[in-house]
Amino acid sequence: MANRPLALRLLALTFPLVAKGFPDETLEKAAKSEGYCSRILRAQGTRREGYNEFSLRVEGDPEFYKPGNSYRVTLSAATPAYFRGFTLIALKEGKEGDKEEDHAGSFQIIDEEETQFMSNCPVAVTESTPRRRTRIQVFWTAPPAGTGCVILKASIVQKRIIYFQDEGSLTKKICEQDSASEGVTDKPILDCCACGTAKYRLTFYGNWSEKTHPKDFPRRTNHWSAIIGSSHSKNYILWEYGGYASEGVKQVAELGSPVKMEEEIRQQSDEVLTVIKAKAQWPAWQPLNVRAAPSAEFSVDRHRHLMSFLTMLGPSPDWNVGLSAEDLCTKDCGWVQKVVQDLIPWDAGTDSGVTYESPNKPTVPQEKIRPLTSLDHPQSPFYDPEGGSIKLVARVVIERIARKGEQCNIVPDNIDDIVADLAPEEKEEDDTPETCIYSNWSPWSACSSSTCEKGKRMRQRMLKAQLDLSVPCPDTQDFQPCMGPGCSDEDGSTCMMSDWITWSPCSVSCGMGTRSRERYVKQFPEDGSMCKVPTEETEKCIVNEECSPSSCLVTEWGEWDECSASCGTGMKRRHRMIKMTPADGSMCKAETTEAEKCMMPECHTIPCLLSPWSEWSDCSVTCGKGMRTRQRMLKSAAELGDCNEELEQAEKCMLPECPIHCELTEWSQWSECNTSCGKGHMIRTRMIKIEPQFGGAACPETVQRSKCRVRKCLRGAGMEKRRWKEAREKRRSEQAKKSLDSEQYPVCRMKPWTAWTECSTLCGGGIQERYMMVKKRSKSTQFTSCKDKKELRACNVHPC
Repeated sequence: MANRPLALRLLALTFPLVAKGFPDETLEKAAKSEGYCSRILRAQGTRREGYNEFSLRVEGDPEFYKPGNSYRVTLSAATPAYFRGFTLIALKEGKEGDKEEDHAGSFQIIDEEETQFMSNCPVAVTESTPRRRTRIQVFWTAPPAGTGCVILKASIVQKRIIYFQDEGSLTKKICEQDSASEGVTDKPILDCCACGTAKYRLTFYGNWSEKTHPKDFPRRTNHWSAIIGSSHSKNYILWEYGGYASEGVKQVAELGSPVKMEEEIRQQSDEVLTVIKAKAQWPAWQPLNVRAAPSAEFSVDRHRHLMSFLTMLGPSPDWNVGLSAEDLCTKDCGWVQKVVQDLIPWDAGTDSGVTYESPNKPTVPQEKIRPLTSLDHPQSPFYDPEGGSIKLVARVVIERIARKGEQCNIVPDNIDDIVADLAPEEKEEDDTPETCIYSNWSPWSACSSSTCEKGKRMRQRMLKAQLDLSVPCPDTQDFQPCMGPGCSDEDGSTCMMSDWITWSPCSVSCGMGTRSRERYVKQFPEDGSMCKVPTEETEKCIVNEECSPSSCLVTEWGEWDECSASCGTGMKRRHRMIKMTPADGSMCKAETTEAEKCMMPECHTIPCLLSPWSEWSDCSVTCGKGMRTRQRMLKSAAELGDCNEELEQAEKCMLPECPIHCELTEWSQWSECNTSCGKGHMIRTRMIKIEPQFGGAACPETVQRSKCRVRKCLRGAGMEKRRWKEAREKRRSEQAKKSLDSEQYPVCRMKPWTAWTECSTLCGGGIQERYMMVKKRSKSTQFTSCKDKKELRACNVHPC
């Protein structure tokens, strides 16, 4: 019993209180006979009416499920409550759970250290180890079509008390989606009844690194793109599972560019309250003591109470993470205090790549947005042949930091609500470590907005020294909200003013005078009131402090030139002119140029943003050795700096060897006829110079035969005698000729004939060869006939 989950052990302890008269022996017998699953459902522990400290939630709070889709289910406890054990099941509506077919869908474990399947009831999920916890998550895959409504139920074990509710916050009913509405995520959103407004801070914690996701991890180019999103009404959806990606979503998903997405959001101005933006992260993960997690603040109201955002996991074909239409309004007419959501990547349906750096492969036709799974493709970095869950790549935390206006929530504020509203919105006093030595802050820049819409202004400082490298130094830039000239955040009847015109010349050419500048009203208040904002201002000015005859008269200083550096520290200059030299004829010692240091935003090394490599080209040859190439494109703008990364690569390629065809010598001369009389044949041959290889053309015949006919043969013994006599005369003639040649050409001496070679075939007519080689050759050019000799004769002429 000691090894059973806490929910099972405590259930065994409390069961006698619920079903009176049941001893342990009876319980063990029941567990074996009818299964522990049915016992869970009949175990009703002590509970209180309206007890809402525990809650069971399906991500997005859908009322309908789509068969086969996966949903994140969260069981949580509100502070200060906690639970030690739990049980989670899913039943078909109206079923008791006594039979296996009563259960609907299947659960997937996300964190094996927190959750496991029950040994006695494998369709249920319980705790892995008994300890205090406030939250667990699992995936639930919806059952096939035709199942109908499903009831998700949770039991809570706390201080040996089991809370199991048939209604209320630990029970969730979700019904099958009607096939007529298939295609778009059915996620009905209720109207918000909350009052006033609420302000939230979104913080994004990336957890995608080579350590957590080692397969094919892109070491050099891994990053999260800039976060883009908004708080909006239910009439506008940025993205959703089962829907199609807009052009803005596509550009975020494929290129990491938020520009088009922001343009689409701002076009929905009536449905959007705040545009949510946060900077990109290069590389994707760094410790929080090195780089703070990116965050952004936004507001919601009764009409625009949803928030959505997305960010690209890069490089990737079209993979992102984010939230869609997260409702921050509660059913009790209040504002959610905190949302913590773990994120897995999803596919935008616009590119068919399967790896981080797959080449661009547009999906035609475009597919619907869907979560990635571990069984999508064997080459996927998230592939798991056993179909396990994808390891989480990020977490987003949304915390309420303030509420404004009269609130009308039905449930009274708890301590978390009160503390959250007391949290300061603005930055507190400077917490710069003593080990970081900075210059003074520069003056605030002009506001980024020239109208009465909200903008930002910036100031900067330089990091002069970092005494302890282990202690990170805060940013060198500071931002502050602002509005255009003449606008006031508190004054409802504001005037829209132009920028100040440059200062007029000083009123005197020597000594102290005054100068002035003006601006004008661009737009009067809508309520018809008068503009009380000053349109002119003056200040003192000094020109030529010394007005003696020996002093120079100079003009006022001109405006400062632009800083010589686009980032970091540079120099800027201003000039003035000499109006009159000293009357006494002395040299003018007044400076006409002045220079000082200027500080621009901190220089950042912006990595080259490159497209994935294309596929290798075909080999430059059809056989043998050749070359092939591949290319990639520069995505980042040229003004961000030179990119020294190579954009084209070449490598050797090897195809099957080219075929080598057979090569032969020329035909030899025909041999003598193989008979001395009657019909016979003669042959000629040629030799193989190169044997065929690698599929080359085979060698044709190397021996040819041709018929020959000599004079008719004479019959009888006299014929044989005559034939022998003719052969003898022939031999004598040849010997005489050789003797004559030797006398006629005494300097061309020949070796005797070699023996005949073996016959080239055993039957059917072959050839034999013999050679006479030159023994001594004359040095005179007149004996050109002194050459090696070769003779052929037929052999083995009998049929095979």
